[in-house]
Amino acid sequence: MKPLFMWAGGKNKMLRHYQPLMPNQVNHYCEPFFGGGAMYIHVQKTYKPKTAVINDINPDIVRIYECVRNNLQPFQKRLDALEAQYIPLSKEDRKKFYYDIRSEHAWEYQKYTGCEEAATLYFLMKTGFNGVFQINKNTNGRYGTPSGLLNQKTQVYDREVLQWWHGALQNTTIACRDWSQVVNGLPDDTFFFFDPPYRESFADYGNGFTDQQLQALIAFADQQQNVFLSNRDDEDWFANQNHTLNVAHFPITYTAGRRKKNEDGTYEAKKAQEILLYRTI
Repeated sequence: MKPLFMWAGGKNKMLRHYQPLMPNQVNHYCEPFFGGGAMYIHVQKTYKPKTAVINDINPDIVRIYECVRNNLQPFQKRLDALEAQYIPLSKEDRKKFYYDIRSEHAWEYQKYTGCEEAATLYFLMKTGFNGVFQINKNTNGRYGTPSGLLNQKTQVYDREVLQWWHGALQNTTIACRDWSQVVNGLPDDTFFFFDPPYRESFADYGNGFTDQQLQALIAFADQQQNVFLSNRDDEDWFANQNHTLNVAHFPITYTAGRRKKNEDGTYEAKKAQEILLYRTI
């Protein structure tokens, strides 16, 4: 199964590194920086937890998940209408269509219902550039990511993926708050997966995360018995933090945000490392 959408910093490629370090069982799961939810998929399919709590500070992303869970039919109706207009177009016309819809979503969103707005954003994210969630002034402080390759052949989204998420989210609590407001009061054996914005990151999705906030998150993680906390590797910084968590380093290739700039002005994927602070039983 796949995430609903591509997400810069998503953990699909990291799961093979994480699996040997995972808990023996997961009865309760909490992911306070949700994004695309690659780890959520793995936990749901592998452990089938009794409860799950997901949270993201981006209300537009949260609205997509809420509509997929609670109002799939109107969400999909709007999505199908956009797809039906988009697929027959030439690439040049697709590009114009993308930017017309992006402008409508930025400036005329009051005319939408909640699920029409969420489905319109979902369409833009499925046809936008490389999983980057960019906020622009010229798009009214709303989604402003440039168009992607626009090379879809027969469909914009996968119906089976959408249906899986609809079912999986039925017993999941969805929140849109600061991480610190969703982690308290959960069972002691909850498996926490923290994937906050990278330190000094381009891809912060309009929500920066300071070192002080990251330090508070590490302090909370250090008190848990089942916890993963991932970030961009900065060995000196993380080594200087006061915690007793295990530390692992993994190779990663950044395809968005932190790319390498070539002499001719083009960009290419950049090889780097990610760090994982963890403790599991």
